[in-house]
Formats: sequence, C-alpha cells, structure tokens
Amino acid sequence: MARSAGRGIVQHLRCLAFDPFLVAPSPFRPFGAPSPSGGRNLPGAVTMLGPILEVTIGGLLTGVLYSLVALGFVLIFKASGVFNFAQGAMVLFAALTLAQLTQAKDVPAVSMIGAGAVVAGTVGLLALYGWHRARAAREAKPPAGRLQVAVGLSCAVLGGVLAAVAGTKGWPMWLALPATGLIMVALAYGIERLVLRHLVNQEGIILFMATLGIAYFIDGAGQTIWGSDIYKVDLGLPKNPIFLLESVFQGGLLVEPADLVAAGIAGALVIGLAIFFQKTRTGRALRAVADDHAAAQSVGIPLNQIWLVVWTVSGLVALVAGMIWGAKLGVQFSISLIALKALPVLILGGFTSVPGAIIGGLIIGAGEKLSEVFLAPILVRAFDLAGGGIENWFAYMLALLFLLFRPQGLFGERIIERV
Repeated sequence: MARSAGRGIVQHLRCLAFDPFLVAPSPFRPFGAPSPSGGRNLPGAVTMLGPILEVTIGGLLTGVLYSLVALGFVLIFKASGVFNFAQGAMVLFAALTLAQLTQAKDVPAVSMIGAGAVVAGTVGLLALYGWHRARAAREAKPPAGRLQVAVGLSCAVLGGVLAAVAGTKGWPMWLALPATGLIMVALAYGIERLVLRHLVNQEGIILFMATLGIAYFIDGAGQTIWGSDIYKVDLGLPKNPIFLLESVFQGGLLVEPADLVAAGIAGALVIGLAIFFQKTRTGRALRAVADDHAAAQSVGIPLNQIWLVVWTVSGLVALVAGMIWGAKLGVQFSISLIALKALPVLILGGFTSVPGAIIGGLIIGAGEKLSEVFLAPILVRAFDLAGGGIENWFAYMLALLFLLFRPQGLFGERIIERV
C-alpha cells in the first residue's frame, strides 16, 4: 500500500512537472465541490504540497536529533583535532543512566549505591574547586591533593549511605536528571585523568585509538552496571501529535511534539556554545589548543584543564541527546550506532563548526526522508528493485560527494599546509 501510494505521488508530481498549470482534483471530493466545513476544495498543486511539507518538516526535526549527537563530536574535534569515536557510547551511557535512575528496573543495589556515591563525591569536589576559585585572588595555591581526596571520599561515603537507605527505588526526574549530569562530569574527569593526561602532544591516530578504547569500555561498563534490556525515558512530553495548517491543507501537517522540543533544545545549545567559543576566555583557549597543542602550552594554556572542560561539556551534550533519543526510541544499545549517522553530518557541516553541525543535520534529515518517500518509488519502478531503504545510505553518498568537491564542508576551515 505504501509503495502504491508513493507511486501515485510520483505520477502526480510528474504531471505537474510537465504541465505546471495542470490542477488535479482531490481524491476525496470532486474538484471544486464544497468541503464539509463550507469551504471549497484546494487546487491539486496545493493538495500535493501538503505531503511534501509534512515529509520535509519530519526530516528537518529528525536532522535536529542527528545534530545533537554531532555537536559532541565538534566539541572534541575543536579541542584535540581528533574524531571522538566514544561520543555515541557517551550518549548511550547517559540515556541508560537516566532511565535506570528513574525506573530502577532490575538494578542491583550496588549500582544505585555507586551512583549516589559518584554524585555526592562530584558535588563535593565541585564545591571545593568553587570555594578555591573564590579565594584565588587572595591565595593562588591549588587545593591540596589530600584535601581533595578527603572531601571527595567523605561526600562519596555520605552519598552511598543515603542511596543505600533509599534502596532500589527509582529517583524522581528532578533529582535523576542533575544526578546523571554529575555522573557525566565524573566520567569526563576520569577520562581526562586516566587517559588523556598521559597522551598530551601525541599523534592524532593515538588519540583516535584511545577514544575507540574508551567507547568499548563505556559500552561494557553500561551493560555491567545498568543491564542490557530496553528501557524507557519518560520526560513528560505530550504524546498526541500536533496538526498544523488544517485550514490550508486537508488533514493538516502532522508534527511530533517531542521533535519540536528537541529542536528548541538544539537551538539553545547552538546559541550557548557559539557564545562560549567566541566570547569566553576558555572558549578562545580551546580554539587555540585545537590549532596547535604545543604552541598553546607555550603561552601558558593548561591543556589538561581545557580537555577536562570540553569533555565535560561534550558529556552534557551527550546527556541531552540521550534524553531525546531515549524518549523517542527507547534506551537500547543500538543508540550508540547513531554516532555513525553523525559522521556524514560532520562532513557536510565541517568538523570545526558548531552551526555547521546543525545545518548538516538538517540537510541529512530532510534529504533522507524526501529521498525515501519520493525518490525510492522512481528507482523501484525504473530498475525493478525490491524496495526502498534509500535513507540508510543516502547520507553517506551525499557525504562522499562533499568529500570529492568540498572536503572541508560547508562551514569548515580550509587548511593549506606548505611543505
């Protein structure tokens, strides 16, 4: 039925292409007959515009979700010049942590106690660093290592005890969401402390292999701690679809409210990250580190702190992406494969451009849906193929074309190296 409907749409579009003044009647009522609301039928061209707009809007909103994942890649690449293969695993881990903290479905008690300890320990260390920063004008010495250990362990023990008292019951969303954010901060701190700190000034391929190992570690740790079932994330978003422009298009244009929320969140993230990179001291230091690690260190930029900041922000971006994808598709380990769909987005937009990640995601999302709905029937009919599936490879073919003709992407920087 879907194939025949698609063929009907394609035939109608062909008629309109050959004769732009051809107006087809409505399939539901004779052309020009009064509608039940008292109006008259819309022209066929306007009638056909409705499905095209609906598919385009759906593709654009899906592209926004791709962009949320791509933003994490852009952040890491801007700081280290390395494609972070672990970003998809971070999205999965964040979504899995949020789902299990709220539901506690078959979660061992030790996992909940460990989550409470990590959250409390992270809060304690952040409070210590904040207190030290407030005193930095009077005392420039960093917090002593023993003091950090003492504060972190004390808060971790307290958090573990509170989690043990609460048992294996799920946490409310207002508590689970910031707790998951703190766990992602702790994860970023552990990655910087245990891995990246020992790879300063190493070749890019070494850093890439390190992120590959981190990805497999996070995947395995997520399964060990939280389980490997499919879980749900309930963000309280409205479930009923929204129909837009019902007075213009018959039946209106169907839009999912969750996709609109994701678009708003992505827009806010882009604005915030653009301000962060362009206007803040840390953002400018991050851009300098991305250009040349050794030169940035020579002028006093602390590379380890910059990497810690950018991995922390990337982890929080992964949390937002995991929330949206988990609420849309359910939390399952195939979410980590979304990272592969973010690669064409980065190639189109540019590996170093935050707005490019959004534009690339919109192009990929809309292109996938439009090609599947309108191009697939033409190919099936012309080459006698078995079916569609164009959206599975459309993004990669488009990325291949960009690599041939514009390898730096739409908003990427062209780097010319003299030898």
